[in-house]
Amino acid sequence: MWKGRLSTPMVRDGGVLREATWDEALDRAAAGLRAVRDRSGAQSVGLFSCSKATNEVNYLAQKFMRAVMGSNHIDSCNRT
Repeated sequence: MWKGRLSTPMVRDGGVLREATWDEALDRAAAGLRAVRDRSGAQSVGLFSCSKATNEVNYLAQKFMRAVMGSNHIDSCNRT
């Protein structure tokens, strides 16, 4: 292991970081995205993808934004 590199996910409880399972960390991340979308609407969410990523990765990113988040706000930075 590299010194200083995290090997398990961390979550914040009451301002204090603690180790968590991957399931808990991913559930919290999903809940956070869902809360923003539900509170502010789907068009309040955007995603930057990478032009150097594979076509498959960029396809998955746009599919996630459109099908899951309900937003067309995705930029693959192809201008660079």
